[in-house]
Amino acid sequence: MREAVIVSTARTPIGKAFKGAFNDTQAQTLAGHAISEAVKRSGVAKEEIDDVVLGAASQQGTQQGNIARQALLRAGLPVSVAGMSLDRQCASGMMAIATAAKEIIDDGMKITVGGGVESVSLTRNEHFRTDRARDPWFETYLPTLYMTMIETAENVAQRYGISREAQDEYSYQSQMRTANAQGAGLLDTEIVPLKSQMKIKDKETGKILTKEVNLKNDEGNRTNTTLDGLSSLKPVFKDGIYLKKGHYITAGNASQLSDGASACVLMEATEVEKRGLQPLGIYRGISVAGCEPDEMGIGPVFAVPKLLKQHNLKINDIGLWELNEAFASQVIYCRDKLEIPNDLLNVNGGSISIGHPFGMTGSRVVGHALIEGKRRGAKYVVCTMCVGGGMGAAGLFEIA
Repeated sequence: MREAVIVSTARTPIGKAFKGAFNDTQAQTLAGHAISEAVKRSGVAKEEIDDVVLGAASQQGTQQGNIARQALLRAGLPVSVAGMSLDRQCASGMMAIATAAKEIIDDGMKITVGGGVESVSLTRNEHFRTDRARDPWFETYLPTLYMTMIETAENVAQRYGISREAQDEYSYQSQMRTANAQGAGLLDTEIVPLKSQMKIKDKETGKILTKEVNLKNDEGNRTNTTLDGLSSLKPVFKDGIYLKKGHYITAGNASQLSDGASACVLMEATEVEKRGLQPLGIYRGISVAGCEPDEMGIGPVFAVPKLLKQHNLKINDIGLWELNEAFASQVIYCRDKLEIPNDLLNVNGGSISIGHPFGMTGSRVVGHALIEGKRRGAKYVVCTMCVGGGMGAAGLFEIA
């Protein structure tokens, strides 16, 4: 049976949306950089690549018009290489890797690229298109489908008794784990610095100026975070579909809006052996599941059991877990419901401390889990996340 092996990964640093290094950087540039560097690291010739699959959650503006095709050309790949964009919201990057793997396993391709990108700065701004975005049928019969992610996180906290204190404690853990990982250089292997032109506002004149920056590390980590500081933050949500005022979710216990891109190069196993390459890991499978839209954050509790069952594995068989930190409330619920050991979960922090470019994150966590899993001597890693609209996704990878 054919196997799809991940031979390299690369990503941009993650910039803060709107105020960070990539607030004026095209998605094509971000994704092109990640693809180019991942291909370079793999050692394959650009013309050998059969297809590039790229996830993006907001496919408008800089990310419209098949961002995958644009990004691969921006990366310097020849016009003979095809590209496809897909969207499963926050799971998009991982689904792109899974799709690229299946092209190798089932369609006879030898080398593919899977990854993800999101420029929140250039898509979720004043030009974000919302006309005709809501179907009147859903507004009548299933309005929760359009519930904001933050309202769903409030619901999870309320329904399942996740206290504000527990959420802040988890968020502090995430920040400290990322600070320690950055200090120890554990994220350096996956990150490729990127120069950009950053827009800044002159405080005195109000003019918008341009500054050249060379971002080398993720911008989101707050190394000076304290529990007292987190507990002092006010809940930010109000005027939802059902909830008029939030009680739990703050800027400190939710993921950060961010910009970035990530890519992985995949190759058929016999080709890897023939070339004498040292792979990162092997794609073993993916599972998805639906849940009520108004508590979309608990999606992993439905996706993970399906994944483990189809591979005859148990929770204790997994050596490392990446569960996307959309909100602390949903991570805590999923962790405890699934009985995932805290010391094997998001060991170097996650989207609360690193940032969450929606389409990128799925690819980032796969690449990171493979690198960290290999460092720790794990056999299997699972990457899982909740998905907007009421879903969960989970992917299984074996360390090579």
